[in-house]
Amino acid sequence: MGSIRKQTIISSILVYIGFFIGFINIYFYTTSAPFGFYKNGNIFTPDQYALTKIFFDISQIMLAFGGLGVIPVVYKFYPYYKDNLDFKKIDLMTWGLGASLIGFLLVFISGLYFEPLVVRKFSEHSRLVIDFYYWIFPFAAGMLLFSVIESFCWALHKSVVSNFLKETGMRVITSLLIGLYYFKVINFQIFIYLFSFQYLVIFLVLLVYLLRSGSLHFTFSISRVTRKYWKKMLSMQSLIFGGTCIAAVAATIDSLIIASLKGLITTGIFVFAQYAANLIQVPQRSIQAVSAGVLSRAWKDKNYKEINRIYERSCINLLLLALFIFGNLWLNIVPAIELLKIQNAYSAGLGVIFVLGMVRIIDAGTGLNAMVINTSTFWRFDFYSGIVLLAFRLPLTYFLIKKYGIIGSAFAELTAYGVYNFIRCEFLRRKFNMQPFTLKTIYSLALGLFAYLICFFVFQSVTGWLGLLLRGFSFSAIMITGIFYLNLTPDAGQLFDNFRKRFFS
Repeated sequence: MGSIRKQTIISSILVYIGFFIGFINIYFYTTSAPFGFYKNGNIFTPDQYALTKIFFDISQIMLAFGGLGVIPVVYKFYPYYKDNLDFKKIDLMTWGLGASLIGFLLVFISGLYFEPLVVRKFSEHSRLVIDFYYWIFPFAAGMLLFSVIESFCWALHKSVVSNFLKETGMRVITSLLIGLYYFKVINFQIFIYLFSFQYLVIFLVLLVYLLRSGSLHFTFSISRVTRKYWKKMLSMQSLIFGGTCIAAVAATIDSLIIASLKGLITTGIFVFAQYAANLIQVPQRSIQAVSAGVLSRAWKDKNYKEINRIYERSCINLLLLALFIFGNLWLNIVPAIELLKIQNAYSAGLGVIFVLGMVRIIDAGTGLNAMVINTSTFWRFDFYSGIVLLAFRLPLTYFLIKKYGIIGSAFAELTAYGVYNFIRCEFLRRKFNMQPFTLKTIYSLALGLFAYLICFFVFQSVTGWLGLLLRGFSFSAIMITGIFYLNLTPDAGQLFDNFRKRFFS
């Protein structure tokens, strides 16, 4: 767990730097008075902010279909190539990128064919989606190409670089574009045109980095490993393709349904709430990227003890981090909205933030169940569990949004992902006797609730920046003290020992 922990910490730090930059971006997207001034520059409206999220959501679906299932194949089979071939003869990335380019071409043709359907669904409530529809394609192409080459970084254990570009580099580019718009150098139309090429920029940066560092080489000769495993790779790819498409639709369908039924302004409110809740997922995203290559190697070597250890540690560590982040967020979200002069419309998303926060805690608390399954020989199960997820998600999301609005979408996600994670955890328990939950799971939940209630009642009358700081500092102190006192995770003590040796020895 040491190398995973180290890379996860570095990745998480970089991701949180990215989220801090992203927070500044969200501030400019949503505030009514940047830095307290009302007339200095352009202010984004909720529908304009929502459009940027629609770009991401539609591109995620295009990525899933255009990727043709190659991304998990890359990090799953790379150990076989590495162990049996000279580096310059490894043809895995050549075929991976080639398949993804073919896949995107099919997606582009499909996008042109289904344009009339998109116009019918979005023209009434979300006109901006129609106005900038074609600019989604370069955004999606960049996302797809970057994601394929990112999977190779995972296999090489170079996820820190790809994480930095995706989580921090992208947001820096967005900040520059927001600055140009705010100071009236460009209008909103030019902003979206430039926005659509961000992923292509970071893809090219990562590609150049890998080529210049000697970590990537293209060959068009079919290797003996490809000849030996192509049937297994194709079988895995075909099923994972279906599972990836299902997962992408399930993850993004809410904002698309909201935009279609309720309009982009309501979508903007939902997106703001979603971004706040997604802060909880940062450590999980980091450890997934870092652990992919390690778990693939452990499955190849049949090192079940190591797999179980990674799975068990991921559950308790991610649960504690999720509780830590959500507690700080929920204690301070209302005063933060007031202090930062966020547009009043966004306050309607507070209930959504709470429910989605519960979803993220459940997802984090069940650890790396998806990655453990995906890197095993039972990766087909991910497809079957994905079908269950979509069967819950689609009708439930549509019905609850239509009846209850954006809070309905949050409850649909809570129900669907609760069932989804239960099924995957139960599969690992029955198939491999991997059961990561202990009394420390209950102690962690109790600690988070105790810390929240203490800080809420003691500091509820303290307003302004002082109250925000006191609540955040006190909650964090109680959580950290409780983690060490109750010895909830061995990684906390090891991190502290490493810190003490490095700085005080």
